[in-house]
Amino acid sequence: MRSSLRFKVALLFSVLTIALLLAQALGVRTLAEAQEERLITALIRDDMASVLRSYRANPSLLPPFDLRMNGYVSGADHQAIALPAMVRNLPAGAHEIIIDGREIHVAIAPLDTARLYRVYNFNIYEKHFKEVVNALMAGTGVFALLTIWLSFGLSGLLVRQVAGLARQVKELRLGGTAPIHPGKYDETELVVLVEAFNDYHRRMAEMIAREKEFTGNVSHELRTPLTTIKTSCELLEQDAAISGKSRARLHQIERAADNMGELANALLTLAREDSARDAEPVALANMIETSLMPFADRLAQKGLDTVIDVDRELRVVANRPALAIVLSNLIDNAVQHTGHGCLQFRYASGWLYIEDTGPGIPAHALPYVFDRFYQGGSPRTPTPGVGIGLSIVKKLCDRYGWAIEIGSEPGKGTCVSLRLPATNRA
Repeated sequence: MRSSLRFKVALLFSVLTIALLLAQALGVRTLAEAQEERLITALIRDDMASVLRSYRANPSLLPPFDLRMNGYVSGADHQAIALPAMVRNLPAGAHEIIIDGREIHVAIAPLDTARLYRVYNFNIYEKHFKEVVNALMAGTGVFALLTIWLSFGLSGLLVRQVAGLARQVKELRLGGTAPIHPGKYDETELVVLVEAFNDYHRRMAEMIAREKEFTGNVSHELRTPLTTIKTSCELLEQDAAISGKSRARLHQIERAADNMGELANALLTLAREDSARDAEPVALANMIETSLMPFADRLAQKGLDTVIDVDRELRVVANRPALAIVLSNLIDNAVQHTGHGCLQFRYASGWLYIEDTGPGIPAHALPYVFDRFYQGGSPRTPTPGVGIGLSIVKKLCDRYGWAIEIGSEPGKGTCVSLRLPATNRA
């Protein structure tokens, strides 16, 4: 799934800022804990030095001797604390021990032939320190939430002009013709982008105008001679003097004119962008029969039978001219490659199947049958045509959303599957 530019900018700002805030909070916490330890160590060191001096100067100030500890035990806060026996085995210096769930510091120093144990309880100080650290971390969380909110607000300001450009581009796509005015944008990069897009839009408009003019010329200049050819063929067919090979040639000319007319219709249909919206209920069986009519002579010459296993009441919603072109090309392709047998049309589960009993298509050629100008015939058996029939069929199917598949096996014929969902039956 694609994310918006605003979301990406806000996410980047948020992640970077939150990472910096967390790094700062953790750094402050680590530094504060290290400073706390150094402060406690300094306090214990100074206090022990002072106490030892006073005890040595005035032995009467010594606390009671503890036989169990083999030393003198005193408390810095004047609270009696029973030390565990394991403390007796600790070396001289400052130590941290846990007594009744409390963290206690014990300083041990030699005093004449005995030892001095001095107990320090910094629980209250450490409790306040932890409260300050927790407040710092909570403040970091609040700042992180504030950062997310500010990031989305600031990212909206940063991408505002990009969003405006996107709206203007969309308006152009929906039919606007005026170019985008670059003076509305402040950023240099956007101004360059607007100018490049305006140039591209201008060239696209000129190209579309040329294509429309070209298709208009084709529609007029190509249809006119084709109509003349068709009319002449119809008049010549009424001449009883024409017979045999001449009449066969005349039929070939008429079929070629029909094929050229269908090809021109297909190309013009593909060139019209709005043609995809022209859909209506179509009687599929009648459409197949109509598409077969131009091939009646060729089917008779080859002795090919046609089987239409389609309900005559079946209706499909489709663009009638486009469907006629697709069926005509598929039938023409099947007739060209089928020397004997039959052509079968059947409809099932929303699919129209067109099957022939031809030689089939080699497996290596199947992926390329819809490619423009591709012909699967061998050099010894060249395929008639120029190889654009199936290409036109595929483009029309893509235009109207009709799935098309070709299955074939050499020696067993070919089956073309065309997805045409049925509508209500008449």
